[in-house]
Amino acid sequence: MSTSPKTNAQLFERAQKVIPGGVNSPVRAFRAVGGTPRFIARAQGPYIFDAEGTRYIDYIGSWGPMILGHGHPAVLEAVHKAAVDGFSFGAPTEREVELAEEILSLVPSMDQLRLVSSGTEAAMSALRLARGATGRSKIIKFEGCYHGHADALLVKAGSGLATFGHPTSAGVPPEVVQHTLVLEYNNVAQIEEAFKLQGHSIACVVIEPIAGNMNFVRASVPFIKRIRELCTQHGALFIFDEVMTGFRVALGSAQGLYAKAIPGFEPDISVFGKVIGGGMPLAAFGAKRAVMQQLAPLGPVYQAGTLSGNPVATACGLATLRELRKPGFFDALSTSTRTLLDGLLASAKTAGVPMVGDCEGGMFGFFFADMLPTTYSEVMATDKERFNRFFHAMLDRGVYFAPAMYEAGFVSAAHTGADLRATADAALQALS
Repeated sequence: MSTSPKTNAQLFERAQKVIPGGVNSPVRAFRAVGGTPRFIARAQGPYIFDAEGTRYIDYIGSWGPMILGHGHPAVLEAVHKAAVDGFSFGAPTEREVELAEEILSLVPSMDQLRLVSSGTEAAMSALRLARGATGRSKIIKFEGCYHGHADALLVKAGSGLATFGHPTSAGVPPEVVQHTLVLEYNNVAQIEEAFKLQGHSIACVVIEPIAGNMNFVRASVPFIKRIRELCTQHGALFIFDEVMTGFRVALGSAQGLYAKAIPGFEPDISVFGKVIGGGMPLAAFGAKRAVMQQLAPLGPVYQAGTLSGNPVATACGLATLRELRKPGFFDALSTSTRTLLDGLLASAKTAGVPMVGDCEGGMFGFFFADMLPTTYSEVMATDKERFNRFFHAMLDRGVYFAPAMYEAGFVSAAHTGADLRATADAALQALS
């Protein structure tokens, strides 16, 4: 009979002996907020339950994928049937085609897509594709945006305008990031200057249209519009990283929202993950046919994956997307998310604590500050210590927010009005 420990502290101690830091993704370790991470035993609807049996209202949602909540009946049925038929084949399946068709029907900027297993893999492949399609080497990214842990993207800003970045991880040689330029998010003058100086050698610009790795910071419409103009003018490709925002902020994703404000707007390459897998490891990148046909086996840009288009993952993602297409889904989800954020802001105001926030669809963020940040430096200037205290106070009251002030939060269709009210009530207690 197993004598495995059942407390979070015991499990964490045990994990640290066999896993670096005791976790398989760094933010889970609670290093940013302090304390002991919760080891989750099960989940249902909008709730997660830790190893000690404590229930939490879940606003992480596996960092975004669980838009329907945990254990949705239609998704469970689809996954069970797929698992019975086989876990993995290493050969094409009809369901891969069905999922691709479903995604493409909702995102008109793409003619074709390639399925992969993670957001990092999708973003890395999109960059390779952009470089292969343009024959250029340089890429532009923005400070505070995260596109996975590929070497070329683990960079911080250089020392001056439009300078090359420096590695932010050991194991990444400086020469690997010498072609990566890091600019300030929402700074139109910097992107104009970068193209003026190096436009002939820029392969692509990659951006999180709503930066969920700065908590929740929107790219302004003038900023997106100007990037689109500059990329078109100089022959560079514009990559929208919608791993987090894809089918989370709207049925047409973030690019659909920008298209409403910028007539005719489309990115050149789009990257998706999280929601399209419904909680299973699945991601994708796509573009117009002329760009995608640069990929092997048709073209010279190589990309492959043993588990790409996994039959269980595609079943999960397809069942999830079909639920999202039902009439009124995003109206209801957006209302819930706005109700949550309004409740948090009202509680903070009552408690006399400065808090600001923003939301779109099922994604939200809040900051302890007087004004919404628009850049990474402004995010860094918000009150981190107050966030850490708030995080633990909410955790003690059964509400699970992301354990770092730099991460967005997520509402699911399973969250009820009672859950949202309970969260606002807990926030008032935590802040008073």
